[in-house]
Amino acid sequence: MTPHTSSAAPLDEIAALESSLAEARAAIGRVIFGQDDVIDQSLITLLAGGHALLIGLPGLAKTRLVHTLGVVLGLDDKRVQFTPDLMPADILGSEVLEEGAGGARAFRFIRGPVFCQLLMADEINRAGPRTQSALLQAMQEHQVSVAGSRQDLPRPFHVLATQNPLEQEGTYPLPEAQLDRFLMQIDVGYPDRESERRMLIETTGALSAEPVRAMGAADLLAAQALVRRIPVGDSVVDAILTLVRQGRPESTSLDLVRRAVAWGPGPRAAQALMLATRARALLQGRLAPSIDDIRALAAPVLRHRMALGFAARADGVTLAQVIGALEATL
Repeated sequence: MTPHTSSAAPLDEIAALESSLAEARAAIGRVIFGQDDVIDQSLITLLAGGHALLIGLPGLAKTRLVHTLGVVLGLDDKRVQFTPDLMPADILGSEVLEEGAGGARAFRFIRGPVFCQLLMADEINRAGPRTQSALLQAMQEHQVSVAGSRQDLPRPFHVLATQNPLEQEGTYPLPEAQLDRFLMQIDVGYPDRESERRMLIETTGALSAEPVRAMGAADLLAAQALVRRIPVGDSVVDAILTLVRQGRPESTSLDLVRRAVAWGPGPRAAQALMLATRARALLQGRLAPSIDDIRALAAPVLRHRMALGFAARADGVTLAQVIGALEATL
């Protein structure tokens, strides 16, 4: 096995980060109940330096999760409620003309909420395409262009966007190019009975748990740099390539994919899996990712990067079935 990495990650750095991440996970778990997989996938997204799309019904603590992540990780977090009348300037900021001493006039740029380290784009599909696209440059290049000048965003910079999977009337579905910028699509489901019972007791009394800081922005940046130094063996690289290429109708050997998939995952899916598997290994205190990491992350990385054809949807085929068939090839 040949490890693929630029510089090996020191064991003491991995051990120290494992302790910090365990503390962060525990701090989040004291506030968010019954969503362990969602918490882990959110942390993996941030460790990998990416953005996440949270899909879930109202009342499943998506907003609470993003705010808790900001507090626990020591990030400057802001929230934008997307609505049909939201304009790009409401997110990016705008220039205003000011009159100074002696009557001299000059433009001054007033920064919008995108200038933060953790931005929650709540119900992102409520805004029109023009406003949605205002985030595209920020998500890809970590900068925005306003009035012909470039404005760099703080580091780290992450977007956690939410969508309601049921109510689609009056919404503007995200274009495929923007969906591809999200490292993962994290599906938020109902908590189990015991977690919901705990939630009832702890959130309806006089006192409720509040998130506490466990890390800082500098710690997260150091962790993101460490993720890229985690070695990846040839078997894992080949498994990622197999999974992604088998998901494309043009190159697959799977009959289900040829029949059902309209378009498959691009190279950015393989890049996302490469980073996410490293981050998952680091989160669990392991020195290198494994095939099991790929299986665990295949669904959140691929489900928003593939589309089924009309005939397949009419026959009741689901993306979960297709991704399950892809996982079986590993």
